[in-house]
Amino acid sequence: MKHMPGHGRGFADSHLELPVVTVSRGELETHDFPPFVAMKDELMAMTCHVVFTAIDPDNPATTSRKVIDDVIRTEIGFKGLLLSDDTSMNALAGTIGERAANIIAGGCDIVLHCNGHMDEMREVVANVPPLAGLARERAQLVEEGFPTTDATDEATIRAEFDAMFATA
Repeated sequence: MKHMPGHGRGFADSHLELPVVTVSRGELETHDFPPFVAMKDELMAMTCHVVFTAIDPDNPATTSRKVIDDVIRTEIGFKGLLLSDDTSMNALAGTIGERAANIIAGGCDIVLHCNGHMDEMREVVANVPPLAGLARERAQLVEEGFPTTDATDEATIRAEFDAMFATA
């Protein structure tokens, strides 16, 4: 599930800049958090790169201990695996490594990095700890929550895919 605890009021594109939501906490609790409360038992969720000034005016949810501990974990009651939105998005400040460290410090279990640039991957890895403790337990529950694989052969699937997109 994504983007906790809500991206709907953030009018800026977090790929490009940091959205800031200025409504009261009461308004958020009444209108924005209930869908997440209803889905609090999902195994995995993603945070949002949005500042909620009524909760933490200085940090986006992804890097905010207040948002993650007080809202996502306590008020909403989400106990599953919490991963960040992409570290490459321009809503976050700092280097990729600083972003990754801030995401872990904020309380996310996993740092998501989507771009695949090797230098950035190395910087992320250098700034996050190995998955351990409660975060690892949550990850194991996610893994157990998916059905076992079927007997389909990967080579067969790839050949079928390639044939679908082959040009004549």
